[in-house]
Amino acid sequence: MNNYIKGEAVKRFREGRRLTQAQLAQKLGVTDKAVSKWETCRGLPDVSLLEPLAKALGVSVPELLSGEQVVNSNRSANILRSTLYVCPVCGNIIHSSGAAVVSCCGVTLPPLEAEEPDETHKLIRESFDGEYFFSVPHEMRKDHYISFMAYVTTGRFDLVKLYPQGPAEARFYPWGGGYVYWYCNRHGLFREKL
Repeated sequence: MNNYIKGEAVKRFREGRRLTQAQLAQKLGVTDKAVSKWETCRGLPDVSLLEPLAKALGVSVPELLSGEQVVNSNRSANILRSTLYVCPVCGNIIHSSGAAVVSCCGVTLPPLEAEEPDETHKLIRESFDGEYFFSVPHEMRKDHYISFMAYVTTGRFDLVKLYPQGPAEARFYPWGGGYVYWYCNRHGLFREKL
């Protein structure tokens, strides 16, 4: 059976916080036998306990549900290492400058992987009035369009949301070298180095 929470993860997180089953149970207002059942997969915590359980274990609810703790080793916050996520349900665009567990509309989102552009998704670069002007020769229809463009440098992340009714183009102030990203709702993420 595929449970919404993994018993071994509860145990690992609990031991990482140096808590006994009794101490964790006391924090949550349950018995130590209940905690034991969760850890041995003979029972599951009530859904109303997920948030207090995650807090007691020092993890987020998504980390508790996935069973994996996210540790951001990117202390310098190098924006060039950014990860992008797009919700397939609502189209929400989420940017993370480090490792993350991201969910939207009840769906855990995988990080997008950038591909090399093809002819339909090639980037055209121009400079006007001291700004970069990027465009993609892509038809913009309600069911097939470029959703956003982003210009990423070591210290900045600039994103322009695009809409099916408008052109696939954006202007950015040049902050130096970096990458330009653009996302097609059918073919995924593309990237080009500046």
